[in-house]
Amino acid sequence: MSLMVDIEKKVKGFHLKVSLETEGDYLGILGASGSGKSMTLRCIAGIETPDRGRIILNDKVLFDADTNINLMPQQRNTGYLFQNYALFPHMTVEENIGIGLRLPEKNRNEQVGSMMEAFQLQGLGKKFPGQLSGGQQQRVALARCLVYKPDILMLDEPFSALDAHLKEQLQEGVRKLLKLYDGDVLMVTHSREEVYSFCQKLVVFEEGVSILYGDTKAIFKRPKYHAVARLTSCKNISPCYRVSDHQVYAMNWDLVLTSADPVTSAVKYVGVRAHDLHLVNERRVANRDNLIRWNMNKVIEDVFEYHVYLDKGDAGKAKADAILLCKVAKEKWNQRALGEEVMVNIPREAVLLLE
Repeated sequence: MSLMVDIEKKVKGFHLKVSLETEGDYLGILGASGSGKSMTLRCIAGIETPDRGRIILNDKVLFDADTNINLMPQQRNTGYLFQNYALFPHMTVEENIGIGLRLPEKNRNEQVGSMMEAFQLQGLGKKFPGQLSGGQQQRVALARCLVYKPDILMLDEPFSALDAHLKEQLQEGVRKLLKLYDGDVLMVTHSREEVYSFCQKLVVFEEGVSILYGDTKAIFKRPKYHAVARLTSCKNISPCYRVSDHQVYAMNWDLVLTSADPVTSAVKYVGVRAHDLHLVNERRVANRDNLIRWNMNKVIEDVFEYHVYLDKGDAGKAKADAILLCKVAKEKWNQRALGEEVMVNIPREAVLLLE
């Protein structure tokens, strides 16, 4: 199984420019709202037509501007799960699942019945979408996508409209259901948690352009670009300049930080994830790199951790971008007073050099 997309499309001042490839992996597309994620899926499905480029799925050319190939959506054999599931409200569950099957009635009923059993929809065949829960509607929509045995399944922010509790339940359910499918999976999301847990590969979009592609966990560990660090929820980012081969000066924080990675001329920002700042006892720290004294500016209690905001001593006066956020698990937290000086350690490996 393989997908290659290399396309451009201009729409009302927006320029989509995408280049990506995947082969047998779950590929996530991560980006802010309006970055071109859904438009890319619509181009692959044939709902939108690119201005130039090619789309090839399993060696089958779906679109090629140079040779005037542009297959109709029904010729592409793609499964597309829309954000709102797009079920037909006047049709029953059985009718929704089997609507596009061009088979004799007996064979169609057998396939629909098989999908209903696989997706745990028994007893719901005569019900209408409005009579179903959100989770049931999602299973019907997935069953409708997969009954055709598509070459690729595209999920367009499948959990975006759900509350946190239902989202966790449906995510686990979708994982189990996708084991019934052996084709490529392409998932659009703006949630770092979803893409990290679902997708082995990741492509990151910024303002219509695919700017980074690779292994999901590797990108989260070393995001490379300022925009990617933001999208993967790095809370501490500052402009910087090179001091030496492994040191940068963080301008917002007035700090020299030592990195495990070499500092190239392309590096313009430095980042540190909130979980990688450690409040420590100075006498117990063996590595003296990135050991700094800052003050407690603000503490906010979350469900499982404390969000500790640190400044250089200007309590109440420090600008937002001059404050460091440190997240501390509750079992590791020792109560401290606001304004108290604390020792902070940032491991060399945790310093992110960003272009």
